[in-house]
Amino acid sequence: MKRLTILIALIIPPILCTSWGFFAHQRINNLAVFTLPADMIGFYKKHVKYITEHAVDPDKRRYADTLEAPRHYLDVENYEKTIDSIPEKWNDALAKYGQKQLNASGILPWQIQRTYYSLVKAFKTRDSVKILKYSADLGHYIGDAHVPLHTTANHNGQLTNQVGIHAFWESPLPELFSTRYNFVVGKAAYIENPLKAAWSIVKHTHSLVDTVLTFEATLNASFPSDKKYSFSERNNTILKQYSIEYAKSYHDRMNNMVEKQMRSAILEIGSFWYSAWVDAGQPVLKNLIKLEPTPDEKKAETDIDRKFEKGIPLGREI
Repeated sequence: MKRLTILIALIIPPILCTSWGFFAHQRINNLAVFTLPADMIGFYKKHVKYITEHAVDPDKRRYADTLEAPRHYLDVENYEKTIDSIPEKWNDALAKYGQKQLNASGILPWQIQRTYYSLVKAFKTRDSVKILKYSADLGHYIGDAHVPLHTTANHNGQLTNQVGIHAFWESPLPELFSTRYNFVVGKAAYIENPLKAAWSIVKHTHSLVDTVLTFEATLNASFPSDKKYSFSERNNTILKQYSIEYAKSYHDRMNNMVEKQMRSAILEIGSFWYSAWVDAGQPVLKNLIKLEPTPDEKKAETDIDRKFEKGIPLGREI
């Protein structure tokens, strides 16, 4: 009996997730580069490897910064019954809810705004290191804003007996089916009001939450239970995961939702980058200043990577 319990524990490990999954975040940031105008695309294409690989830096920072996690989500129901009732401006929200509730319930749209203005400043100072850093970070947060379960208190289906749906929606689905997606999304456009644009993204994404949850619940009720999961071995551990058949059925029922959200994220990221450059006065992106990180910054980055590689538990997954 003891051995059987151990076996079950190995077969059903906790499902961990990092927003959009590394694959999708990196794919989205990479493709956003190709939405940029001629005066920008040369610089970004030259550094496309950095923009792609560092698309996941904000997830890694959660291993060292306890304030990082709330920057990735907005638990709407923990603020108000409807998203339209939440004040859009940071100072208004701070006055209404207080810093403690903001940190607990998520600050995603305001984090997009903050990172945007950090990028504007980086362009103004012509600091190539910070331009790349904030471009990659901004892409990550905008990508997160396109994931429906990043906008609800029921962020992992824990309130509807659908635990694991978060990772299921944002990782296996794009990894399995994105080769079929059309990623020709057009050219970046100037954004007049970055905060309003961030809220517009989050509000649309939040409108998809019911569909994400309801369609999976309906499918689960009708799908043959013996075909819902498959098993694989990794590092001498048996992993339980949703079967390809179940994933395809769910993906098809949502009528290209994942593709549409990825397409939107790509174009929005390019547009935010372009707008930050315009707001900075359209600096020439050649012969830029390269300020190396300080020893403390290098040490902090190394510490983050070590903790990430060890997989230290972080509490709530995002």
